[in-house]
Amino acid sequence: MSELPPDLPRLRTLEHWLVLSLDRVRARIAEVETREAALRPVRVLPEGPGWVLAYLRVGGRPVADSIHIGDCRMAGKITKPLSRDEARHALTAGGIRACDICRPDSDLGILD
Repeated sequence: MSELPPDLPRLRTLEHWLVLSLDRVRARIAEVETREAALRPVRVLPEGPGWVLAYLRVGGRPVADSIHIGDCRMAGKITKPLSRDEARHALTAGGIRACDICRPDSDLGILD
């Protein structure tokens, strides 16, 4: 036998109560998500370029090596500032690798 009431008025009452309960739960979820989002650390991009292309010297010539977030200490001394679009293009279509330390691909929304 069903645990639900057999008549329509009581079923409608139960439905109304469930909708109100669901609304309260959803409101609480929104509050908790907002509170948790406020507690998450936010990475502030450095003054200057947001992303850079780092070069290596091979045979005395610069060779494109990797994309970094602008303040990454792993970028080295020979770099070129990039816009957001240029950095995304270099990582996706340009065949340039992302730094394993600063993870510019995550900041650019290419990987999560």
